[in-house]
Amino acid sequence: MATDWLGSIVSINCGESLGVYQGRVSAVDQVSQTISLTRPFHNGVKCLVPEVTFRAGDITELKILEIPGPGDSRQCGDSQQMDTAIPGVGCQVGPSQNGMGKVLKKPLSSSAPQNIPRRTDVKSQDIVISPQQQCSKSYMDRHMESLSQSKGFRRRHNSWSSSSRHPNQVTPKKSGLKNGQMKSKDDECFGDDIDEIPDTDFDFEGNLALFDKAAVFEEIETYERRSGTRSRGTPSEKPARYRHDENILESEPIVYRRIVVPQNPHKEFCTDSGLVVPSVSYELHKKLLAVAEKHGLSLERRLEMTGVCASQMALSLLGGPNRLNPKNVHQRPTVALLCGPHVKGAQGISCGRHLSNHDVHVILFLPNFVKMLESITNELNLFSKTQGQQVSSVKDLPDSPVDLVINCLDCHENAFLRDQPWYKAVVDWANQNRAPVLSIDPPISEAELGIDAKWSLALGLPLPLGERAGRVYLCDIGIPQQVFQEVGINYHSPFGCKFVIPLHST
Repeated sequence: MATDWLGSIVSINCGESLGVYQGRVSAVDQVSQTISLTRPFHNGVKCLVPEVTFRAGDITELKILEIPGPGDSRQCGDSQQMDTAIPGVGCQVGPSQNGMGKVLKKPLSSSAPQNIPRRTDVKSQDIVISPQQQCSKSYMDRHMESLSQSKGFRRRHNSWSSSSRHPNQVTPKKSGLKNGQMKSKDDECFGDDIDEIPDTDFDFEGNLALFDKAAVFEEIETYERRSGTRSRGTPSEKPARYRHDENILESEPIVYRRIVVPQNPHKEFCTDSGLVVPSVSYELHKKLLAVAEKHGLSLERRLEMTGVCASQMALSLLGGPNRLNPKNVHQRPTVALLCGPHVKGAQGISCGRHLSNHDVHVILFLPNFVKMLESITNELNLFSKTQGQQVSSVKDLPDSPVDLVINCLDCHENAFLRDQPWYKAVVDWANQNRAPVLSIDPPISEAELGIDAKWSLALGLPLPLGERAGRVYLCDIGIPQQVFQEVGINYHSPFGCKFVIPLHST
C-alpha cells in the first residue's frame, strides 16, 4: 500500500529546472498521482513553506532515504535506494506525453536484494548500502556532521534542553544500529554530555600571541620571490605618496628630444613637460644673436623683449596678483636693480622701467662713467620718465632689506670690472642685504659671479650654468626658427603658451 510509506524521508529529483527536494512523506494520492512532503529542503536549503506537493510527471528520480520504524514515523530504519513510482516498489517513473507521468516496470538486477524487508524486521536485519545509496545520503551526513562539530551550537542546545526538560521526564534510550552504521542524527549532533563542556572562557589574547605575523609574511614573500609572482607588499613597505601636480600613472615625465645642437652639450635641462633643452657654449650663443640681428632682430628689440620677460618673472616672484593689487593698502614692493655699464646693464634698466610702470618701487644703481653705450643712454632716458629712483653710490642704497635684488653687474667679456671699487662695494651690500637675488643672463664661470643668485634667467637657449646660478629659467626673446637652423641648431620651441619657463637639471 502507498500509505505504508508515510513518514519516510525521501529525495525527489525534479530535473535541472526544479532541482532536488528532500523531506518526509506526508500524503500520497494514487488517483491524482501526487506525493506531498512536509518540512521540505530544496537543494539543501530549507523551504519557507511547510509542505510541497509533486506530480508524477515532474519527478525524474525518487530515492527513499529512511523508512520509519513500527509505531514511530520519525525513526530511521532503512536507507535503500529505490527507483520507484509512488504506488509500488521496483518501478521507474518516466514522463508521459500528457505530462501526468506513467509507471514503467524496471527489472531488478541479480546483485541487488530481491525482497524488501518488512518494516517490522528492519531493525533486526543487516542493511547493505550500495555506493549509489551512500551518495544519496552524503549531503545529509555532511550537514549533520558539521553541526556535530560546532561546540557552541551543542552548548546552546544542551543548555536549552536541560533547562526545558521536565524533572519527571525520562530520557529516551539512544536508538540506531551499532558500529556507527545507522546512528540517530539527533543523538549524533546533540548527544554530548553537558558536563564535558569547559567552564573557562576562550583566551583570545593568548591564542593571538601564538601567531607569528612576521614569520608568516616572510614565508609569503619568500614563496612569491621564488615563484616569480608579483609581490603584494609587506607591512614594512610604505605606500607611495603623490602631490596634487604629480601623475599617478607616470612617476617620471616622458623625455622628448626636439632640440639638437651641433656640439655635444656640457649640460642638459628638462622642462616640466619633459622636453630636453640642451645648453650651448657662449661662442654659439653669441653667433646666434649675431645672425638674428642680421635678419632684423636688432639690439633694441632684444632689450625690450628681455625687459618684458624679466619684469614678468620679477612680478611673479614679488607675489603676483596677491601682492600687486589696487585694493591692497600696504607698502609697495621695493626692488634694487644693480646694473653695470654694458649691454647686460641695459637689459636690467629695461626691466626696471617695466617694473616701475607696474607700481613697483625701483631703485636703480648705475656707476658714473664719462661715456656710456648708446643702448644704456636710450634706456636711461626712458627710465627717467618713470617714478623709479636712480643712484650712483652705494651709500644711497637702502639699509633695510628690500623685496628683491636684480643683478645685472656681471658681463661675459669685461672681466676687469670686478676689480673696480664700486663693484666690490655693491657686491658687499647685496650679500649683506639678505634679499633674494635674480640674475639676468649671468656668465658661465662661477668665479665671475660675485653674488650668489637664487634664480637666473637665460635668454633663448641656456648656457651651462653652475650651482651658484640657482634655479635656471628660460625666456623667449623672439628668435625665429630659421635663425636657429642657420647656425646648425635643430630647434622646436619649448615654451608652449608661456614666455618664461623653469628648467630642471637632468
